[in-house]
Amino acid sequence: MAKPIVDGLEKDLEGKAQVHRFDVLSRIGRQAAAHYGARGVPTLLVVDGNGQLVLSQVGIVRPGAVRDKVDELLAQ
Repeated sequence: MAKPIVDGLEKDLEGKAQVHRFDVLSRIGRQAAAHYGARGVPTLLVVDGNGQLVLSQVGIVRPGAVRDKVDELLAQ
């Protein structure tokens, strides 16, 4: 269910932001989840250019909210 949303965000944000996907069953996915405190699946994390978590959303996300947050970060 979340894959089409993330696919769309990846396309919409191309050239503006990087989109990374992590499988929480993989070693790197578990490390990322632990580092950023992800507690549910799916979890969408928006991290700024300094590596600081600026948005954490558990469950299915509203794509417009993610685009708005990325645009806000880019405007800073």
